Amino acid sequence: MTPVADTTTLEEEQVQPGSGWGAGKIAIIEVQGLLSDSRSGGLLGLGPSENKLSLFVQQLDKAEKDSDVKAIVLRVNSPGGTVTASDTMYELVQRFKTKTHKPVVASTEEVAASGAYYVCCSADRIVAHPTSLIGSIGVIFEDFDVTDGLGKIGVQSRTIHSGTLKEMGSPFKHPTALEDQVMREMVDEYYQRFTAVVKQNRPMVKETVPPPSQPMDYQGVFSGRVFSGETAVKLGLADQTGLLEDALDVARQMAHAPNASVVLYKRPYGYGGSIYAQSQAPAPQANVLQLNIPGAQSILPTGLYYLWEP
Repeated sequence: MTPVADTTTLEEEQVQPGSGWGAGKIAIIEVQGLLSDSRSGGLLGLGPSENKLSLFVQQLDKAEKDSDVKAIVLRVNSPGGTVTASDTMYELVQRFKTKTHKPVVASTEEVAASGAYYVCCSADRIVAHPTSLIGSIGVIFEDFDVTDGLGKIGVQSRTIHSGTLKEMGSPFKHPTALEDQVMREMVDEYYQRFTAVVKQNRPMVKETVPPPSQPMDYQGVFSGRVFSGETAVKLGLADQTGLLEDALDVARQMAHAPNASVVLYKRPYGYGGSIYAQSQAPAPQANVLQLNIPGAQSILPTGLYYLWEP
């Protein structure tokens, strides 16, 4: 139950005025929370709310069709998400640029890690807040093996299936050597895809992907670790440090629209008000103890993720 009528319509809200007639607009598009092609959250956590991928598509489409929009700024605050959602958002931005020739600038906030950084790589320029957490280039697959625990209470799982690998990833059996090998091959495949995207779009990153024989103390760009915004610039993962205002100025310069206004796309019941208005879900809060991911379950469904999960 929601307190107002639900609608899928997006409304444009001006959050920073421009000057002069025909000055154009810069549209802010959010890349927030756990990136997935699913609905989660909702009022008091009782029901589904927004599909992040669907909203992203709608916002891009609105910016594409509006000739007054001269550039977009991706406001990024996310630890990443599923492999497919991250890759889809990346490809959508690339197609947007090819079709419209409008500049795209990414502005990082608290976190722009893993799949969120993957999406950042689609931008023409990345403006990183000095204290942002950026990187986590890698893939993670998680599952559970509860076989021994169930055995202690006298519970056994029985599955009838066809295919040698049909049960792969099941928490009710010990993984076989073949299953481990297949999952490793899949993780490596998506890892190579991620690193290829980084090297293609961030030519300043000179570091090569470490070979399988690399010592375990490797902690470079492709190790899966995160870096501060300042360090990310030094490594070539971002172009400059700055705030959202600086990213907007870069977008204006690239679009040759120095007097452009700034707009957000919001649901009618969403809150706007300024370029730092709250997104519909709380921003991820990172500290040394935990990372609370809006829209995420306490235990993620088994699957492949471009996700920073400390």
